[in-house]
Amino acid sequence: MAVKAVPRESLRDRRLLIFDDDEQVGATMAAAAERLGAAVRTASEPEAFFRLLASWSPTDILLDLVMPKLDGLEVIARLAESGCRASLILVSGTGPRVLDAARRAADGSGLTVAGVLAKPFSSKRLAMLLQSTASAADEQGAATEAEEGGGPPVTADALERALRTGEIRLFYQPKVACADGTLAGFEGLARWQHRDLGLLAPRHFMPLAEGGDLIHPLTDRVLEVGLRWLAMLPSGVSRAPPDLSLNLSARCLENATLVERVLAACTRHRVAPERLVLEVTETSAMRDPAATLEILTRFRLKGVRLSLDDFGVGYSSLIELARLPFSELKIDKSFVAGIARSAEARKIIAGIVSLGHSLDLQIAAEGVESEETLDFLRDIGCDLAQGYLIGRPLPAEGVAAWCASRAGRP
Repeated sequence: MAVKAVPRESLRDRRLLIFDDDEQVGATMAAAAERLGAAVRTASEPEAFFRLLASWSPTDILLDLVMPKLDGLEVIARLAESGCRASLILVSGTGPRVLDAARRAADGSGLTVAGVLAKPFSSKRLAMLLQSTASAADEQGAATEAEEGGGPPVTADALERALRTGEIRLFYQPKVACADGTLAGFEGLARWQHRDLGLLAPRHFMPLAEGGDLIHPLTDRVLEVGLRWLAMLPSGVSRAPPDLSLNLSARCLENATLVERVLAACTRHRVAPERLVLEVTETSAMRDPAATLEILTRFRLKGVRLSLDDFGVGYSSLIELARLPFSELKIDKSFVAGIARSAEARKIIAGIVSLGHSLDLQIAAEGVESEETLDFLRDIGCDLAQGYLIGRPLPAEGVAAWCASRAGRP
């Protein structure tokens, strides 16, 4: 895939600190970064590096993993201890497996890793990584502004009132076919339009709902809103009627009336059960295996489709694939995010797609944020893609504009 030119002005606010014991290599990397518009400082000794880290506050750090006085993992540990907020670019000539292991170690320490850079380094690859950190910073700022209406914790009484007064609404994130980009459906994501605190993401109210009996009326509300919206969606937005995916809490699988309530909602809104996809996490499926098996099998007998969400992050996912009647598995975004930087992640995802297809399952990938990632998923035969590259979660009134913007696209 061709690499787009990176405008100098897009990196004017980036401050890159390079730590490499080879001063000539450091100078070469610095020159490449400066040509992109970033401000750059270099260090070849630990003392100079940590002094610049404290006094200059870099937005990005380019770190060589193999150095004589202090290796990269020791530096990563000290950065984590200090609460470093800069994005890391890890550099080494030791091979992709070592680079990927170091990236995972940094991720596990709570640091932000933009990617890895193999030696001899590519200026284009460096440009892509610096651009990705700049874009991620912009997106994070927007996301924080949009979703941090949190303020003080909400109460059960307030949530109960919200369910009565219609403050719970859905945003819709589109899913497309990897092969040709056509619209396949949407995932409905609950949001609370709080009268005082603004728009609240699920993390602000789902634990409260699941901790008591409000999860069942919340589920009913989400079904009503989502299916009513789906029924009113114009038929011309896609070649085939789009489906709607909704997340199912573990607590819901403990309720004997769940199947009847879901089917009654489909009937009420004249939506075929086959257009509804219920997403269940592995953790949910394992709470009460016998009851879950019965409920999920009844859903499949009635035509409702089932997706195993966050596939790959649990230890017994293969057992669940064999035991439960899923029709789709959704690859966790932590794997998808690694496509551009990890050969191991690409191999794992290709293996998941092959395994899923051998079991007659549809494969969806969430967290798709780059054309490179989508190209890879298309090449290995993944069925569906979802993520910011395709579209952010949209309010109901924004879906028509998104569909219009996609008209005529392959």
